[in-house]
Amino acid sequence: MPGPSALSLRGVRKAFGAVQAVDGLDLEVPEGTCVGLLGPNGAGKSTTMRLLTAQSIADDGTIDVLGHALPGESKQARAAMGVVPQQDNLDTTLTVRDNLRVFVRLYRVPRDQRAAAIDRALQIATLTERADTKVDALSGGMRRRLLIARALVHRPRLLLLDEPTVGLDPQVRQELWALIDRLRSEGVSILMSTHYIEEAERLADTVTVMAAGKAVATGPPKDLILEHAGRTVLEVYGPPDHLAVVEEAARVAGHDHRRTGTSVAVLRAEGLGGSIGGHDGHERVANLEDVFVMLTGQEVA
Repeated sequence: MPGPSALSLRGVRKAFGAVQAVDGLDLEVPEGTCVGLLGPNGAGKSTTMRLLTAQSIADDGTIDVLGHALPGESKQARAAMGVVPQQDNLDTTLTVRDNLRVFVRLYRVPRDQRAAAIDRALQIATLTERADTKVDALSGGMRRRLLIARALVHRPRLLLLDEPTVGLDPQVRQELWALIDRLRSEGVSILMSTHYIEEAERLADTVTVMAAGKAVATGPPKDLILEHAGRTVLEVYGPPDHLAVVEEAARVAGHDHRRTGTSVAVLRAEGLGGSIGGHDGHERVANLEDVFVMLTGQEVA
């Protein structure tokens, strides 16, 4: 039996003029799990995050966060959650510690617990040695860790991460992955929107794939891969005219396929023996990127 939900959206809609940003979205984050919200630009991920923090108000549907109905009980919900925005909004004129001091007050952490709360947040984010450094002297990765520390300073039950590693170097991204994974292991409920397929596949217990404001697939990454891409993908390389022939062979054989630059990826390639229609290729294990492209489209928005 699944446990209670940290947050739940049912039939949520939000339009901006003629643009339907979120269109009948159902989304669930069971307590103590990490759910990845995956989708291309314009899929509705950021709008969903804004709805969960009551920065935007849904046109229709219901939103429940930690037992609080939004937007009516948004203050209570915000007090029990931590939010890491996509855009860095730290006060660069203050030190690391002073940024946290502002937020322990905003979150109404009791006065006699504030120093310990700040020290704990600094330790979690590995910023103790940088506590008295001005924010404008920090690297991009350190600033992102400070954003997470700021969101954790009041021990929230739910953490919203909006593109937490966007624009960061791979090495820094790995550090943040370790931090997010630690929080999940400690029982913090996490909703994480991301563009990075590997990030969702590695960190999320379940993934919801969004396209055009809707949830088009939900489930554990391994289950989604097996359902939509199979176990094996056959990559056939060559010039455009050759790839067009391979695509036609895949279509005739009834295999889903996608063009990936200089290759054609043929899904559910188990049993093809490394070739399709007489065209040899390279077999590899199917992954979440295959699922993502098949479900959200192959064209760049």
